[in-house]
Amino acid sequence: MPTFTYKGLQQDGTSVQGELEAVGRKEALRRIEGLGLRPIRVNEQGATPGSKPAPKPKAPATKAISKPAPLPKTSSNGKAEKEVPGGKAIPNFNFGGKVTAKMLESFTRLLSSLLSSGIPLSRALVILYKEAGNPIARDQWKKIHDRVVDGMSLATAMSQSPETFPKIYVAMVEAGETGGFLDVVLAQIADFQAREKEMKGKVMAAMIYPAILLLLAIAVLIFLLVFFIPKFQDIFKGFGAELPMITQIIVGVSEVVRHYGLFLLAGIVGLGFTLRTWFTSEKGRRVWEDILLKLPMIGPLVAQFAMARFCRMLGTLLGAGVPLINGLNVARRSIGNQILTDAVSNSIERVKEGKQLGASLGECRALFVGSTIEMISVAEESGRLDVELLRIANVTEGDLDRQLKTTVALAEPLMLFMIAAFVGTIFIGMVIPIFSLQDHIK
Repeated sequence: MPTFTYKGLQQDGTSVQGELEAVGRKEALRRIEGLGLRPIRVNEQGATPGSKPAPKPKAPATKAISKPAPLPKTSSNGKAEKEVPGGKAIPNFNFGGKVTAKMLESFTRLLSSLLSSGIPLSRALVILYKEAGNPIARDQWKKIHDRVVDGMSLATAMSQSPETFPKIYVAMVEAGETGGFLDVVLAQIADFQAREKEMKGKVMAAMIYPAILLLLAIAVLIFLLVFFIPKFQDIFKGFGAELPMITQIIVGVSEVVRHYGLFLLAGIVGLGFTLRTWFTSEKGRRVWEDILLKLPMIGPLVAQFAMARFCRMLGTLLGAGVPLINGLNVARRSIGNQILTDAVSNSIERVKEGKQLGASLGECRALFVGSTIEMISVAEESGRLDVELLRIANVTEGDLDRQLKTTVALAEPLMLFMIAAFVGTIFIGMVIPIFSLQDHIK
């Protein structure tokens, strides 16, 4: 019978190590939970015939913990600083009043490293909030520590701060606690955050030049409508010429902007605020997510990204010994799109009824294409579902990266073309009547 070494957390947050015998990983996890522990890591060792009965959990091992680094230095103006190579300290500014994505990524990676080195969860959280250079982050990490010490799981403690920890983040932490590989999942979360940050940086860098052109085009347009076009309008009226339709439209827009410009600006701001408020509601978010899925270029990218996250999460859970139904319930929460989450939920119900996973997921065509369903079905029959799901996730993420690069590369010239067409239309509309002025002068 295989022997498993484990590390778990007691109610007070201290770690306990021990060994036990079990038929498989699932039974080992159940027995650890029966001891009143929350598993952090469960590893199978080589089984030996006639091994001794499972011993009781050892008392919390006293580990030599390295002395925490000193608290961040503060400058003369009281702002926290952090050390960087070269000996100079850089102030840790935060003007947003909340935990930034960079702070959360650093917290996640450091917590993963501390847990991997054998430091108990409560002690690791103490180190993190004491070492936090920003007072807002320090306060948030301390809240998480206090909730864990009070008996909450780490995922539950984080779920009570949704402004800091997104639902996807909490779902992945819950998966790590469920499967006994919390340190591994935290490292994966940090990698996901780094990749998303890199992707957003690439998109923002590609959009800077078109955005500047757009602002300049709007400024030129306002100048033309408010100051330039009225001059031409007086000239056209003096000759009594009938203006082309396109010129009449441009002149009408100019009059509206000159007389009601401030009201239009206030209306646009109010409409934007109303739409933003509505899209943050439950119904509005579903409408927005449905719109995103139906967009020609963005929709397939959103679906592929959600499918890759789902496959990676489910493959990791199954590889750790989590039952299929439990793994599906956790993995669907990592999708991030409620429309797709609902579709996967229907497939999970089919699996509960006894159907195969591949056939059940085949009903969710918005997320899984035919080739992916076939690969999942074959892997399910051969007993390599966890490995195949991770391979699908890797292939999809590589393909997604290439498509995103292509999309960003096409967005820049497309925006430039739209700006040129918009300004050019106004120019042509005001120039056409000039060619007919000679006939009216004669």
